[in-house]
Amino acid sequence: MKFYNDHFLSVEQLDPNSIQSLFILADKMKKYTDRQLTSKVLDGAILCSLFFEPSTRTRLSFGSAFNLLGGSVRETVGSGASSLSKGESLFDTAKVVSHYSDVITMRHPDKYSVNKFSKGSTVPVINAGDGANEHPTQALLDLYTIHKELKTKKKLINNAHIVFIGDLKHSRTIHSLCKLLTHYKGLNITFVSPDALTMPLQALDELYDSGVIINQTYHLEQSFNCDVIYQTRIQEERFNSQEDANKYRGIYRLNQSVYQSSFGNSGIIMHPLPRDSRPQANELDTDLYPLEHESKKSNLRIFEQSNNGLAIRMALFIKILDVESSLGSNDQPVIWKTNR
Repeated sequence: MKFYNDHFLSVEQLDPNSIQSLFILADKMKKYTDRQLTSKVLDGAILCSLFFEPSTRTRLSFGSAFNLLGGSVRETVGSGASSLSKGESLFDTAKVVSHYSDVITMRHPDKYSVNKFSKGSTVPVINAGDGANEHPTQALLDLYTIHKELKTKKKLINNAHIVFIGDLKHSRTIHSLCKLLTHYKGLNITFVSPDALTMPLQALDELYDSGVIINQTYHLEQSFNCDVIYQTRIQEERFNSQEDANKYRGIYRLNQSVYQSSFGNSGIIMHPLPRDSRPQANELDTDLYPLEHESKKSNLRIFEQSNNGLAIRMALFIKILDVESSLGSNDQPVIWKTNR
């Protein structure tokens, strides 16, 4: 992927070199995400943020990333607040909105909708999630988190063992991440899910063809020797009814007891968020909190994972709008204080 002025719709556009270049740039973003420096490299640029499906982290992360680079953000939240509710096509919406902006981020509940939208846009469009299809920037931040965390343990993504748990059928985050993992060697991936919520066959075929060792099981109560545990929620909004979704709520609850017995208290714990913390679901139990709060060497990395999204999305904006050569030229020290 050349990035400059490109749409970013799928992780399939990325190769190992483009992934590595994003990670190197994301590392440089830490001084901005930690509020040590401010940048005006995107001063005058406008991001139009179109989120036609509920979102908190992704929408705010994209907006904050753009603001931290000096740009301005305009938002539309929910299809009912847009002209789509009046019957306007995605193509027409794109034609209009692209005249108001320099780059567009879009989330939509339908598969391939962002791709359709991009065909009418005259500015770069970034896929912020299209139904159960893909979530490419989430996959990038997930891979970046795995890369950083394994690096602290003097390990590489190559030869890692990753365990995915939960609703694998509907999880666009896992679908996209697995596409990225096909670029690595010697991987061992275990999928833990109910029979009705297994990974799509096409995704499994792609992993198998790339040389990944694949294991599938329906049972969490066994021994896993792994590097990464990636838990995801039951995607209730993708089911035909709430009753169907309720059959699977709380089926795989990861708590201290399971973490110790099945994983030997090893392996970093990840989750794309939001996690369902209601008592009947609670896929990541609250007794895991000490793993996050009591040690800098914590294995619960869900909040660090979310924070990494800011750096990845800043790097993506810089690449797509081609301002990397200007980065740092107008930096200023932060002159206000926060209780971070």
